[in-house]
Order: sequence, then C-alpha cells, then structure tokens
Amino acid sequence: MRLHNLVNVKGAVHRKKRVGCGEGGGHGKTSGVGGKGQKGRSGGSIRPGFEGGQMPLYRKLPHRGFNNYEFRTSYAVVNVGDLAALDAKVTEVNAEVLATAGLIRPGVKLLKVLGDGEISRALKVTAQKFTGSAKAKLEKAGGQAITA
Repeated sequence: MRLHNLVNVKGAVHRKKRVGCGEGGGHGKTSGVGGKGQKGRSGGSIRPGFEGGQMPLYRKLPHRGFNNYEFRTSYAVVNVGDLAALDAKVTEVNAEVLATAGLIRPGVKLLKVLGDGEISRALKVTAQKFTGSAKAKLEKAGGQAITA
C-alpha cells in the first residue's frame, strides 16, 4: 500500500455547505441565520446565562457552602491480581516499581492496594492503604503488607 493508493471510505467526505448562493441551494436569503435581531448579525451571540437583561438566576441565588475538591486525597489503586502479573524477579513492590511496570502513573505519592484477583507468590508490598481482603490475600501467599 502506498500513499497515492489511499482512498477515503464512502461517506467520509461531505459536500461543503454553500450559504448565500440563492434559494435553490436551500441556504439562501438569510443563509441559515434566521431573521433580524442580535442573533442575525455577524458576531452576534448571547453569552450563556444571559436572560435578556433580567437579573440572571446565578446572580439571584446565594453562593454559600464548601467544596472539598481542592483538599481531596486521591489514591492510585492497584489490584492484588495485577501484582501477581508482575515480573517473577520482583520481590518488593512499591509505587516506583509499579510505575516502571506501567500499572500506575509515575510520580504518584499515595497508593492503595485492592483485593480483586488472586496471588500465589510472596511479595513484600509497601503502600499507604490496603483493603482487608488485599492484606489477607498477600499474607496468605506468604508475603507482607507494609503500611507506609
């Protein structure tokens, strides 16, 4: 296959909408913009929330309350089954090892291990949090769950 042999799939190329070229084209006279008024002019647009000069709803309602979004703690999560799929040479697991293996993003500070999946080999896992089932499965396999 060469570049000059490539062909678009049927339906991939659309006809350009030609506006203002007479009534026969279906987009004549007002060119699909409608009648007169602010929205009929070039550059005429109304910002979201504008209510025609009436006091908008977002200004009528009080702005009170607290949002925890900025102060949240988000953990990178990994399952016990994912740990079992790691290379056989790996005996100690932490966030850096998981990042190099591609299981979590690099530079993650907080790690939580969940109990989905099975593990049969002993691993020494260091993380900030473990679920009860994850800790039980790791210790049953002969490994350790170390809370950092």
